[in-house]
Parts: sequence; C-alpha cells; structure tokens
Amino acid sequence: MHFFGRTRELQILGEAFTESARGHGRLVIITGGPGSGKTQLVHEFLMTLNNTGARILTGTACPSERNQPMSLAGQLLRNADTEFTVSYHAPPVNSPAENRPSTEPGHRAAHTSSGHATADALLRLARDERPLVIAVDDAHAMDRASLRTIVSLLHRSRSRRLLVVCATSGHLGAMRSPAHTDLLRQPHRRVRLAPLSEASIGELLAAQAGQALSGSVRSAYHGATAGSPLLVHALLDDSTRFGAEIGSPVAGAAYRQAVLSLLHRGEADHVRVARALAALGALAETVPVGELTGTTPAGTQEAVDVLNSSGLLDGHAFRHPTAADAVLEDMDAAARSRLHGRIAHMLYRSGAPAVEVARHLRAADLVPEGWGAGILRAAAEQALAADDMERCTDYLGLVLRDCSDEHERHALSVALARVEWRTNPAAAAPHLEPLRASALAGELTMRDTATVLRYMLWRGDTELAAQAVATLVRAQSTADAQIIAEVEFVRQWFYGVALPGKGAPPSGLDPRRRQALAATCGLAARVAALIGGEATDESAAAVAQALQGHQLDHLNLELVAMSLLAIAHADRPAVAAEACDALLECAVQRRATTWQALLGGIRAEIALLQGDVTAAAQGALAALGTLRAQSWGVLIGLPLSTAISALTAMGSYPEAEELLKHDVPEPMFRTVFGIQYLRARGHHYLVTDRPFAALNDFEACGRLLREGNPSLQKGIPWRSDLALANLRIGKARTAREWAEEQLRLPGGHSSRARAMALRLLAATSKPHRRASLLRESIDLLKACGDRYALAQAYADLSAAHYELGEYARARLVARQAAREAEACRIESPVDAHLLEDPVRSDSAETEAGPAILSDAECRVAGLAALGYTNREISTRLHVTISTVEQHLTRVYRKLNVASRSELPSKMLEHRIPKLSDRWASTHSSTG
Repeated sequence: MHFFGRTRELQILGEAFTESARGHGRLVIITGGPGSGKTQLVHEFLMTLNNTGARILTGTACPSERNQPMSLAGQLLRNADTEFTVSYHAPPVNSPAENRPSTEPGHRAAHTSSGHATADALLRLARDERPLVIAVDDAHAMDRASLRTIVSLLHRSRSRRLLVVCATSGHLGAMRSPAHTDLLRQPHRRVRLAPLSEASIGELLAAQAGQALSGSVRSAYHGATAGSPLLVHALLDDSTRFGAEIGSPVAGAAYRQAVLSLLHRGEADHVRVARALAALGALAETVPVGELTGTTPAGTQEAVDVLNSSGLLDGHAFRHPTAADAVLEDMDAAARSRLHGRIAHMLYRSGAPAVEVARHLRAADLVPEGWGAGILRAAAEQALAADDMERCTDYLGLVLRDCSDEHERHALSVALARVEWRTNPAAAAPHLEPLRASALAGELTMRDTATVLRYMLWRGDTELAAQAVATLVRAQSTADAQIIAEVEFVRQWFYGVALPGKGAPPSGLDPRRRQALAATCGLAARVAALIGGEATDESAAAVAQALQGHQLDHLNLELVAMSLLAIAHADRPAVAAEACDALLECAVQRRATTWQALLGGIRAEIALLQGDVTAAAQGALAALGTLRAQSWGVLIGLPLSTAISALTAMGSYPEAEELLKHDVPEPMFRTVFGIQYLRARGHHYLVTDRPFAALNDFEACGRLLREGNPSLQKGIPWRSDLALANLRIGKARTAREWAEEQLRLPGGHSSRARAMALRLLAATSKPHRRASLLRESIDLLKACGDRYALAQAYADLSAAHYELGEYARARLVARQAAREAEACRIESPVDAHLLEDPVRSDSAETEAGPAILSDAECRVAGLAALGYTNREISTRLHVTISTVEQHLTRVYRKLNVASRSELPSKMLEHRIPKLSDRWASTHSSTG
C-alpha cells in the first residue's frame, strides 16, 4: 500500500526519536482501526532512521502466541546484533495448542529463567551508546511476560536513548486488553490515525491521475471506503483508466483481497457477524444478528464497531456491494447455504414478507416442508408483477423440483413456461412439450391448455391445435369460452392456411354456443369485423382502442400481433404504428424480450407498408437479432419477409440474398408468415433476373391460400404478384388477366393492393389508357400512405407521358417520383435526364435566353430521327405535312443540323428525349 496523507504523524514520531536520542526515553502509542495504515506508518518512520545509527528491533504480537511467555520479546532479540545475543537463546515459537500455560513447576521455572535472560539482553541493548528503537505491531495482543519486560525496560531507561513505538488497534476489544491498558499507564505520546478525509482522497486521486478530479469522484471513493487507506489504494489498483472524466471507483480483485484482509484481522466472532450482515443485506438492522451468529449483544456490537472502523460497514450495511459479495464468497458453499437457511426460518417466524423469505430460500436452495412452497409461489407472483423474470423462474423452478403431486407439477410447469416465454420461448419448450397429451386429454385447466395450444401454434402444429380445441367445447364459464374463442380465432386467421375443415367453426359447438363465443371474444371479434368486413376508420379505431385498454400481459400476444397487422393492412398504417409504438414501449420497459421482438417485427412491417424501406429493414433485422431462430418458431417468417422485401426495395440485393440462406422451419410454409416469406423471396427473384423462380413462389402462395382460410385471399395480393411475374416473362395477356381478377375481388381488399393491380393493368395497356390507370393508382397510394409504391407509380406515369411525347409532363411527374424516392431514402426510379432541363442551343440564343425545342418539335424530331418520312409523321401525329416541315425547319435551325441523318447524334448530344420504336409503332391514328 502506498503511503499518503500522514505527514503530521511522521513528524510526531520523528520528534519522539530526537528526544530519545538526547537521552530521554520515550513511548509512542499508535492507535487506529484495521487498515488505517499503522503498520505502514511504522515502516515509513523506521525508513527515516536508516542513517541515524540507531539500532532497530521489530516484532509483531500474535493473539495465538498470547499465552507463550516472552514470544514477542524473543522476536525483538532475534533482530539484534550477534555480539549482544550470543549468550541468549530465544524460546521457540510453539503451536497454538502448546501455547496454553502449564501448571508444572519445572515448566514454569524454565520460562522464568528464559524470561530473565531475555530481559537482561534487552536491558544491555538499552545501555548501549547507540539509540535503541523498539517497534511492536499489534501490541494489544502481546504476551504478558513480554509486556512486563518492555514496561520494566521503560521504567529503567527513562534517561536512556530508548524509543518504544507500539501500534495497537483502536477498537473496544483491543483497548480492553491487558497489554493496551498497561501501556496506557506509562508516560506516552498518542498518535491516532484517523481515516483519510475526502479532501485527502481527492489529493491522492489527483496525484495518480495527474490532474484534479471532480467532487463526485472524490465522494464516490470516500463513500466506498470511509477513508480506509487500504481500501482506497485497493480501489486505485483496480481502476486502471484515469482520464479527464473518471467515473465511480472500480471494485475488482485488489479490493476484494483488501476486504478479506481486513475481515480476517479480526476475531472469529467478528467474521461471523460480517458474514451474517452480508447475507442479510437491507434486513440487517431488523434481524437479531446475535441470535443468528451465536454472539452476545455486546460481542455483536463490538464486531459491528470494528467493521465500521475498518471502512467495510456504514452502520449495519456494507459500504460497497462487492465487499458483501467478497465476504459471502469467502465462505464454503455448505456454510453459506446453512446461513441463508437460518435467516429464512427466522424471517418466516417473524412474519416477514414472502419476497424476503424467498430470497434466502433460493440462496439456500431449500424448500422447507409445509410452508416453503407457498412462500416461493407467492414471491414468484410478486416478482412477475415487478417484471423480474429471472427471480420468478428461480422460485417456480425450486418449487417444481421438490413437488411430487402430478397435477400440481403440471400447473407449475405451465406457469414456469408462461414466464420464460416472455424472454425466450425456446426455454419454455421443455416444460410444455410433455404436456401436449394432457392438453389433448383435457386434463389441464382451460388457461393452462391455452398456453400449451399457443406453444403448438408457435411451432406450426395447427392440426393438432385444432384437435385440442375440439376437446374444449365442454367449457361452461364465460371466461373459458373466451379463452377457447381467442385460441381458435388466432389459429384460423394468424395460422390460416392448410386448416382442417377449411376454417369451419370447431366441431361440437352448437349455434347457440358459437354465438356465445363470438360475443365474449372482445378484441378477437373486433379484429374479425375489420378483416372480414369492409375496413372503415371506425372498425380500425375500434381495434386500436381495444388494444389501448389492456395491459400487455393480459392479452394474447399473437392476437395483439394480428390486430396490429389487420389495422395496417386495412390502409391505416399510421393508426397501427401509433398503437404498436405504445405497446413496444411497454414491452421494453418491462424487459419482455419476446414481446419486443414480435412487436418490433410488426413495427418494421408497418414501416414497409408506409414505404419507409430503410426503417423497415433496420427494424426487421433488429427484431431478428432479439430472439434466437429456435425461439421465433414459425413466426420467424414475419421479420424475415419484411427484411428481405425492404432490402430488395433498397437495392441491397446481396444482403437480401444472405437472409434467404437462413434455415426456416418447414411448418412455417403452412402459415400466413410462410406465404409472406414466399412473396418476399419471389419479388427478390424478379429483380435479380430469376422470373421463373418468382413465378413458382407466387403460384405456391395462391395454392396455399386457396387451400386454407378463404378470407385471407383478399388480404394478400398474390394475383398481382402473378401478374407481375407473367409480365416479366413476356406473357402480357396472362398478366392482364391476373390483374383484372385482383381488381374484381369483392370489397375488403386494401387500397394498396388495388393500386398495385392498377399499375400492372396499366403496364399491359396502351399509353393513353395507361396514364389514366396510373393516376387512379397514385390517388389510392396517396390515401394509404405507401410512399415507396407512390414513387414507383409516379415513375410509371412519367414514362407514360414520355411515350405520349408529353415531355414537359414527363419531367414534372419524374420530379414527383424523385421527391417520393428521396423521402423513402432510395435511389430515384426515373432516368436522370428527365430531372434536368433540356439543353438549349448555343447558336440560337436571344435576349430572352437560349432557344429550346417545344414538345411538338421534340415529337416531330424524334420520329424523324427514327427514319419516318414527313408523310408518315403527319399521319401519326394528325397534323399536315406543312406543319411537319415547319417544325423540322425550326429543329434544324435550333440544333444546327444540316440534314435529317444528323438528327440522332445531335439529339443525343443535347440530351433531348427521343421516342422509342415501340411508341412509334403503336402510336398510330387508330389510338
């Protein structure tokens, strides 16, 4: 330990030595708590005497040698010069068992003779001309014979060059020792070592850091150590980084070692009390510690005082949690368990809260017969209410381990799984998998059965779940009916493909019972109205309102997810986003990882529907990273499909391709999320030139949806997907048929789906018809808020105007497409030349500015550049030949063209839009 802040104390010792060197014998007693630096002070003082010629004798008293006469004096003489000790043989240091005083006369005589020899040897040293300094550490533990010898030496050497320095503990027990008492009776000077002040600690920290530190840092060090030099320096050793901003002190290995060093300097009772206080924690002042440790009230208080003076405690609490941890970890596991068990019993007998009793039962790994299970279950419920999942699972797991009743074990297993599901569904599987048969047999409560069914659905076991639902129709209560209805509703809609009975109600329910189920279904009924009927602001608001009126843990998570997606796909993504954000914030606050992951995936899907592909990609990837693949189950299709779609839209094709390499569970493809995954993969295949692979995926979507829940078909625009794929492989007529079929669907499909179908229908139509279809698509996309699709639709409309030769309109719409693309943080979907003003001819400048080609001149020039004659141009543009000639004359002049053959190169040079052959061949007088 480094020496710091003891300048005044060193000065006092130096003055005492100066006086003793002049022939005035002196005694200095140094007192201080454990770790206060007494030993270090003595060492530093003795180092200052190296060049004084003084003879120095040192020794450390030991409590275990207190009954061995002259043990301390023997230590002193073993350090003396050989010439003075040649005739002296110090008594050997015996084992503690041998240190007990003997009653045999011969033994006493031997010790008496040895004591006289030791005293004579010390007296001879004191009579020497050289100054003699005797330094004794832990002097309060000195054996009585050595004490008498030193006291006698002081009496007989008051005019000798003798200095005796005794370091003794300042706690009450040490001060009551005979050695301490006898020394205090002698003329002496006292040096009290107080703890380092906060200012002194600040100076020490500044010296180490090379700069002054903030008051909060000084306070933190002082608060953790109470100014104990040993602890302060230990914290400094652990704090390896010093800079302009230094935070709270680091308590590491050096600090732990210092704590244990202080602990074991005390007596056995002090150690027992410290361990009890460490185990009790905040309850230390309310529990009779003496009863717990078997110490008297006075002994307990003495131990507490010693631990306070050492800097470990502040009252009855450890100043730093690491100190308490170190004290407990110093015990062997069995002793620590017994200690916690005793505390738990004491707390239970005193009527302490269940959470306090359970904490110690867990630490003791103990479930006392008769009352332990009840206490642990009550504490588990409170831990769950406080969102402390780890503590809750620990308590329930402990009860389950020692439970022998089969029905009770089933209930405990489900309760434990329900808690673990919040953070890791994969961890819940071992508890729920063995209960599948019990759920099917109706041996569980309705609520527990629903939990097992949710597990089946999460895994994609829809058929088995349907069988289980059919066994639950015997439910009588309204609460049970609602549980069945919600599970069945989620099964049919959320996992709505490949259903037994193709979405039929559960068999065995008569119409009256089915009506009762629908009436009690609450949120599920409102979602059904939104999905199955015409989506309105009122129906979407009703679902959002139902979500806001519930605590997240009181809702079926899958039902919540389906509700949010239903609102979003009903052209109300902003409403869904607001509701999802509120639920997501709650999930984060409550540390429910599963909720965060699923809601985060839904929020990413909502962002995708709003056209914010960057946020969608980031959110979906974050959701995927929140849970392991095993925990996602079949629902992994949700964030995967969103991430693939968003990355594809952003042009990040390699990243999307990597996601397609993820292993996915086979049952996923029998769920709605599997269909979304196939759609996302198909669109990725389209933009990476694999149209036939895309066509296969889209055809699979249609097949699965036709086989499953028919109501889902209108919510997923798979027909438009097929139209797009057929268009890419050149089957325009088939593409048109699929687009028209999508548009013929009865009410309920989204504006976004209709807009997509209109865009595809436009792609198979003539330019004049194409523009009107695209304008209708744009109006729908504006209403539903999909800015990404809106940018694509504007780009298509710009191209349509371009083909019609309406270049000014094409440029105007192109700029709108670019603005929407910029808002979505994607690359512009239109050619750059459409975003620029046409280049003006330098040779035709006027005072009003350079001349440009008008739209009519561009149309004529474009057809002429393609090789059409003036007559052909007049026929196609419905103008006279004379008008064509006039336009061409102005074009030649503005572009400085001498002949028709130069038009293509000049138009390219000046970046003037050119008509395509396809436009020229289709834009005839027949329209």
